[in-house]
Amino acid sequence: MKLFYLILLVTAGFFNTSNIALEDEDVLTAIDIERINTHINEVKEKIAISSNYNQKIAFLVDMKIKSGRNRFFVYDIENDKIIDQGLVAHGSGSETGVGGELKFSNTPESKATALGRYSIEKCYKGIFGKAYRLAGLDETNNNALKRAIVLHRYSAVPENEQDYYISRSQGCPMVSEAFFKRIEKIIDTSRSRIILDIYY
Repeated sequence: MKLFYLILLVTAGFFNTSNIALEDEDVLTAIDIERINTHINEVKEKIAISSNYNQKIAFLVDMKIKSGRNRFFVYDIENDKIIDQGLVAHGSGSETGVGGELKFSNTPESKATALGRYSIEKCYKGIFGKAYRLAGLDETNNNALKRAIVLHRYSAVPENEQDYYISRSQGCPMVSEAFFKRIEKIIDTSRSRIILDIYY
């Protein structure tokens, strides 16, 4: 089995120049890794021109991965590796009726996930408890504050991967309570804003 993981990571290396590594045995496909590397390189370009953003950590969400699998990644930029991962819900308005196919919207009241890079802003206490406001940094998500799109926890989101789809949100990236506690520590101890990139 270890040989399989080694072959997978070596194969993935042909698709990109990043040195992504996994801390555990949760295996991503070569295509998943290629998407991660493409988006982390875009995040690196963004933070290189602004000191407003955390230079060491970024959050990535790959909406191509089904919601029952880990698709929210905590990425160590300095060492080019995933250091944590968890489940995250997408918006109910992103459902197309076709399994595995999603649509996205930046429109208020759409209840859909909006793609793009977000800046994780100050926290507040809302109906789900502590939550972090998200400011959209791209044209595809620049209504995030107006839409009240936030990063929050919800008890119905399971901690472990599932064979079926998990609950949906109103457009917010919604994670399990346990995973929220882990990323909360990272956000609260960061001296600069962390970028969250949601892509498909």
